[in-house]
Order: sequence, then C-alpha cells, then structure tokens
Amino acid sequence: MDVTGHGVLVTGSASGLGAATVDELDALGAHVHGIDRRSDPSVDVTDPDGVAATVDAITDLRVLVCCAGIGGTGGMVVRRGEAHSLDAFEHTVRVNLVGTFNCVRLAAAAMSRLDPLPDGARGVIVMTSSIAATDGVTGGVAYSASKAGVTGMTLPLARDLGGSGVRVVTIAPGPMDTSMAAGLPAAYADQLIDDTAYPARFGAPTEFARLVAHIIENPMLNGDVIRLDGGLRMRAPDR
Repeated sequence: MDVTGHGVLVTGSASGLGAATVDELDALGAHVHGIDRRSDPSVDVTDPDGVAATVDAITDLRVLVCCAGIGGTGGMVVRRGEAHSLDAFEHTVRVNLVGTFNCVRLAAAAMSRLDPLPDGARGVIVMTSSIAATDGVTGGVAYSASKAGVTGMTLPLARDLGGSGVRVVTIAPGPMDTSMAAGLPAAYADQLIDDTAYPARFGAPTEFARLVAHIIENPMLNGDVIRLDGGLRMRAPDR
C-alpha cells in the first residue's frame, strides 16, 4: 500500500518509536494523526470513547500503528516474602494489551467501511510487541505477559480481518534507544549489547519506523511477528 494521501493513526506518538514513525510516514506523504497521554489533547488508548472519537475524525483511515505502551512495574513475583502487586500487573496488561486491542478493533471497523483500493486492500495494522514476549525478562512478568498477548493476537486478527482486506503484522523489538531502555541498569544494558549478534548496540527508533513503512508497502506481510533485535536472545542478568 502506498500511504501517500491516506490517513494514518499512530499511538504513543509523543516520543520514541511512535514519534519516529510519525516522522517517517509523514515524509512519505501520509496524513498522520497521533495520540498520546502526553499530547494535547490527551487520549488514553484504553479509553473507548476517546479512541473512537479520534478514529471517527480521521478521513480515509488506512493505517494504524500501535506504539503506545509502558514498561511495567512490580518486579519479581515474590520479593522479600511479598507477592507481586496485582494492581501493577493489571495496569501493565491493560495499557499494553487491552489498549492495543481497543485501538485495533475501532480502527479495523473504520477501515472495513472504506472502499477497497485497486488491489482490494482496505488497510494495514501494525502492532508492537517485544522480544520479551518469548525470551522473558527477569522481574518483568507483567511486561512479558502483556507483550505475549499482543504476539498471540497477531494471527487471529489477520484471519479475522483478511476478508475485509486488512493486514495485521506485529514488530517485536529488542532494546531500542528510547526512554524506556534508558531506565535499564547499566550492567544489564551492557550485557544485552554484548549478547547481540550484530550490530552490537540498541536499535534506533528510525529503524523501527522504516520497518513499519516496509510492512505497509509489502502486501505479502501478514499475520506474522517480525523480530527487530540484531540477533539478540535475552537471558537472565548476570548475578
């Protein structure tokens, strides 16, 4: 799909992966709209009414890119004899998984009502998971669970929406050079870089954005999860 002149919605657009995606797709000629809790007006991806109003206001919405998410809190399942906070677990899952699905269901419905393009396509949805969905991360059970949910939705969504001409693809990044990665302990960050096959560094948000653009343009990419990690396979931190 050529995004030129078409409507695009990017969640988590105020920084990091979302901001880079906004810039990339804007440069390609799309009419890009972003939502973020830190933008004006503020829109929370878990708010059905807020997201619905945004979707309804976008003319010819052909692309949704879900970048909104949080790193998760709560730490280890048991720490010093105390159980992980259930509220913290639910909050992480609500933002990263429920929030993503809320945006997908509303955008997909809008896309399904559009006239098909000459090749029969109506839209493309790109979601963001993480390699933590499959590799796991010590002290990050809530984050891994939420991202595993996004990974698990990918193929069923593609199958549900294929009849409407809407493709669904998920990107699972490794550590990216964003504010979320900046909070990692220095020793663990160095370990992640050492374990990366090549290039031995964190990914750049612009590299994520370029992959988004390619997914949109390549009609055979559908129903799959693409790792963007330089060959990294995460392991437990050195003790």
